[in-house]
Amino acid sequence: MTPFDHTIRGVMEITWPMIVISVLLLSSIRLTDIFKNKKEFVFYKEVFTLIFMIYVLCFFQVVTFEDPSVGHHSNNLIPFKEILRYTFGSRLFIKNVLGNLVMFVPYGIFISVFAKLDSKWQALALVVFASVTVETTQLAIGRVFDVDDIFLNVIGGMVGYFLYYLVLKIGDRVPKWLRSSIALNTFTCLILGGMIFYIWRIIAG
Repeated sequence: MTPFDHTIRGVMEITWPMIVISVLLLSSIRLTDIFKNKKEFVFYKEVFTLIFMIYVLCFFQVVTFEDPSVGHHSNNLIPFKEILRYTFGSRLFIKNVLGNLVMFVPYGIFISVFAKLDSKWQALALVVFASVTVETTQLAIGRVFDVDDIFLNVIGGMVGYFLYYLVLKIGDRVPKWLRSSIALNTFTCLILGGMIFYIWRIIAG
């Protein structure tokens, strides 16, 4: 199992109860609303919205989780001090450096979609605000404030924004049949299936 797999497994051990409960409760409420009020059901849109809500809940749980290892660290206000402390490719590098970056990539995508952002400066402001809020809250609950985490979070969030921007740019060049609901629903099922298989392989392993 790779260091990245170990990191994902650790996250799943923390969040799987939240994921199961949230998926069942949120899905039941949304499906009841759709059928009761005869609303249009678009599978890929519903899945995207559900993933966003699950992401926010799991994000909250991960950043507020009491990690026993934080007792060995202190607040860091020196840029790149913590980043350079880890060996590239090591398990701690994957968890603390790459993890902080990757964790904010979905945030950059979601805020771009739901807020309909059309400026990188809008995205940057929202990402910085979110990261500073997280670090300040962690400090208030007994965890540590790390300026390197903010730096990594911002990079991840902006990567998410530019991925969203790239999709918008190439969207008009994609054949219409690939933009149809059938195609998007199919892609959504394939992506979900791949994610479930990957997570199951890690847990089972």
